[in-house]
Amino acid sequence: MLVRRIARPLLASTFIFGGIDTWKNPQSRVAGARAVVEKLTEQADKQLPIQVPRDVEQWVKIDAGVKVGAGALFALGRLPRLSALTLAASIVPTTLAGHRFWEHEGAAKQGQLVHFLKNLGLLGGLLLAAVDTEGKPSVGYRARRAAKKAADSTEKTIEKAQKRAAKAEKNAAKRAKKASR
Repeated sequence: MLVRRIARPLLASTFIFGGIDTWKNPQSRVAGARAVVEKLTEQADKQLPIQVPRDVEQWVKIDAGVKVGAGALFALGRLPRLSALTLAASIVPTTLAGHRFWEHEGAAKQGQLVHFLKNLGLLGGLLLAAVDTEGKPSVGYRARRAAKKAADSTEKTIEKAQKRAAKAEKNAAKRAKKASR
């Protein structure tokens, strides 16, 4: 549909531009990302069998790469649901790290709140894109339909086998009756 071909690149442009800018200049994002990265790595260390890297700049660059890669895929309409979901997952820590309006006062608070709400709007658009099946049935619907077809087919096969078995039993009984005469 034409709307998707226009809307996806428009939505992706923010992520691609921001990712490239962050990749070129990660230091500007490191201070804001430090608190979020520390909390994430602390939780990951508790739950994962391996220790995750703690270098904040490395995490900022990884996030930038994810945004550029997933944004490009989304803009081109390649794996649109997966790339939208990936962008949605990456915007949450970015928003929490970069737009902490609750830590500011006055005009700075207002500016951060505007960016925070803008990112929530982007997240909403990405979530819609992540569930957009482009008019095709969803995976859940297709799975339920395939399971029903398989069950129906199995049931029919069992019925046929039972009929054949009953017929064979009847024929065997006839043969046995003939043989006993």
